[in-house]
This record gives sequence, C-alpha cells and structure tokens, in this order.
Amino acid sequence: MTNLVNLLDFDHAKLITYCRELGEKPFRAKQLLRWMHRFGVDDFHKMTDIATSLREALITTSIISAPVVISDHISSDGTRKWLLDVGQGNVIETVFIPEKNRGTLCISTQVGCAVNCRFCSTGKQGFNRNLLAGEIIGQLWMAKHALLAEKNDQKITNVVMMGMGEPLLNYGPTVTALKLMLDDNAYGLSRRRVTLSTSGVVPMIDKLSQDCAVTIAISLHASNDALRDNLVPINKKYPLHELIASCRRYLKFSPRDFITFEYCMLDGINDSADHARELIVLMQGKIGELSLPCKFNLIPFNPFSKSGLNRSSDLNIRNFARILTESGIVTTIRKTRGDDIDAACGQLAGEVKDRTHVQERMKKMLQYQALNF
Repeated sequence: MTNLVNLLDFDHAKLITYCRELGEKPFRAKQLLRWMHRFGVDDFHKMTDIATSLREALITTSIISAPVVISDHISSDGTRKWLLDVGQGNVIETVFIPEKNRGTLCISTQVGCAVNCRFCSTGKQGFNRNLLAGEIIGQLWMAKHALLAEKNDQKITNVVMMGMGEPLLNYGPTVTALKLMLDDNAYGLSRRRVTLSTSGVVPMIDKLSQDCAVTIAISLHASNDALRDNLVPINKKYPLHELIASCRRYLKFSPRDFITFEYCMLDGINDSADHARELIVLMQGKIGELSLPCKFNLIPFNPFSKSGLNRSSDLNIRNFARILTESGIVTTIRKTRGDDIDAACGQLAGEVKDRTHVQERMKKMLQYQALNF
C-alpha cells in the first residue's frame, strides 16, 4: 500500500502526466477527475466509462485516499467539526458552517502551525508537518460526499483555508488543492468563493497572484509593527509596510476589488480607539498613494486555556467598528459559531506530535521567569 500513488494529490495537469506514464491519452485525466471529485468514487471498478486496461493498471499502481474521520461533532448552532487522522498520532480538524444561503467549509493545510500567533490555540500545539495535496483536498472530498450521503440539502458553496496551519508556508500542495477546487471537472468553485487566509508571507502572496489568484484574507490583528511583532511573530520578517504593499499588488489579480483583513479583538491589547485610528492611517498609505480598498472583519476572541488573553467587551468592539465605518471602511463583526465544540475561529487544535517543541519551550521560559523576576 505504501508504494501506491494517491490520485487525490494530483490536479488536472499532474493527472494528465500520470496517465501518459501509464500509456493513456490525456482525456482519461478528465474522466478520473469527475469520478473522484464530482461523484466521490474511490473504487476503480465502478468507473464504468474508463477502459478496463486502465482500471486494471490503476488498481495495481494507485489509490484514492482521503484522511480518515475519527469523530464528527455537531454544535448547537449547526456547525460541524470533523477530526481527521493523518497518521503517526496526528489529527487535524475541518469545520462546516451552514447558513441560510451558503455552506462554508474551513479546511486545514498543516499539522499544527509554526507561526504561533498568541491568540490561536493551533500555534500552541506546535507544528509537525505540511499536509499533502490529497490531505488538503481530501477534506473537501470527505465533507462534500458526507453531506450528499445524508440528503439533508446542505451543500458546500464556499471554502476557506482558515483551519490549522499557514497555507502559504505549504505552498505547492495548497495551490494544487486550490486548482482542484476551481476545476469544473472537480468542484467547479468560483475564485470569489475560495478564500485563502494568510498571516502575511509576502513573497508567497506575490507568487499566488500569478499561480492561482483566489480571494485572500489577511490575518492582521494589529495596527502597528511593535504590537504585531508580539501578536503575529511573522511580522518581524515581513513588517506591515511590506504586507500592505503586497496587498496592493495582489488586488491587480484578485477576483475581488478589495482585501479582507481579519482582526481578533483582544481586551486591552489591540481594541482601543487609538488602534482603530492607526488602522485607518495604515489603509490610507503614504501621501500620494491611493487608499487600499478593504473590508475589516472583527473577530471576538475565542478563549482557550493558558492563552492569557481575554475577549474585548461588546461595547469596545462596537465602538471600534463604528470608528472604522465612519472613516469609510466596510466593517463587520463576525458571529461566533461552534464555540461549544471548540470549532470557532482560533480554537482548532487537533492532536499534534510537535517536532518544534513549543510547549516544552514555553514551560522552560515560564520556569526561567519564575526564578529571575
């Protein structure tokens, strides 16, 4: 089994290459895509319009394998969270959020996360490895066909890469999965309905604009570099002026005419009126520059143990939103979903065999502080 090729790892172009290696013509790739992704078939025997010779070849060389579901939890508000086994004791999480006119699937791209944002429980779990393309698209494959089998009229209309991990630090597999989401022979989603959230890996934002320009959302959470260095450590490498400049460049290729900024509201940390005013200046840019068309999504912090952080008050969040709105920035306050099953934004943790030893390092740091202060 270990020598078999997982066909979920291939987008259309890669599947054409693989078919050629088996001595088959390119149109077979389109047939395989439809059977796998559109119809959810993982048994080559059932692919009835594919030549018997190819089916026999695939049986001996290939598999169609998505991550295995360990558990399936449904929140009181209808949000659904799957725990998925990705091997060697590692578990990732995938969340489906049903709404009246849409269904959004939040998928993971890494086992854990190395970015280690202060307000995100995933980062506190540490990092083990990047997911393969088949493990990323396999979350959509699993969820789509699980919902279809239940015949409850729930459909996935939108996908957001906002689960565990930083998508742009797992660039190749992420882009392969994106191309499958957009492929009419697979899932046929619009570029406007696929959103990649990034903490700000500037070179990869530029690369994505050329390779597969979907909608992006920037995990911002701070109005100045000193604060963002503390909350989102990757800012030390790609500071705000570089990040905002990359957003301006990306807009030339984006399917939307604005950039969404996500902003986690932390009590006494980043939620003052002065912070809101700093954001307005940041979006305006230098003298002579056009302001950056944008939308702010304010996210009430979802607490988790040992974070040391608290959620901003409803009053502070509303005042923050009012200041941004009065400046002309479209601003929304995200409704918390699935927090009773730890499926809300920032709560996804899974089970990670951490090879970065985050928790061990934190423990040593606390011991050091206790001895020296």
